[in-house]
Amino acid sequence: MALVLSVSGSPSATSRTARLLRHLDDRLRLQGHEVVPLDVRTLPAEALLGADFRHPAIVETAALFEQADGVVVGTPVYKAAYSGLLKSLLDLLPQYALTGKTVLPLATGGSTAHVLAIDYALRPVLSSMGAAHIVPGWFTLDRSIAVQDDGSLAVAPEAAEALAEVTDRFSAVLGGRPAARVPAA
Repeated sequence: MALVLSVSGSPSATSRTARLLRHLDDRLRLQGHEVVPLDVRTLPAEALLGADFRHPAIVETAALFEQADGVVVGTPVYKAAYSGLLKSLLDLLPQYALTGKTVLPLATGGSTAHVLAIDYALRPVLSSMGAAHIVPGWFTLDRSIAVQDDGSLAVAPEAAEALAEVTDRFSAVLGGRPAARVPAA
């Protein structure tokens, strides 16, 4: 199947965005894809903030983007836009790093006031980077994502259904196994 790079643009170590992405990564794996998770917060701050294109971690990350068939980009929404951490990484990638890629944009936030951040802030950047196909993304309210006492993720039913649908659509474009074989998220 396809190689999927799953990128979390959250600066938080306890991020709901990252947890949600890892949850969806499992769904993509069940559909036959190889998934490589990338938490941007683990990249060296000096490379990101100093725009060090030659830093080994940035070179390695650019290579991951180049190898991927599809990219899932997840970000918390701050001030009606995607995270500055994600912006720092995107600025360091080659201009057309997403050429030929299928991209699934996802966002999380505290209010429905931020629901258009995907379409008005993130999608134009992904498009300018040459994405071949940006599938419809999804905005999930923070309150729809909870971490259980055992560390597992619980997603509110309506959000889980919508996320399963957009993830399955992304998977289908990449040639994944039919979603009917995979239980709902």
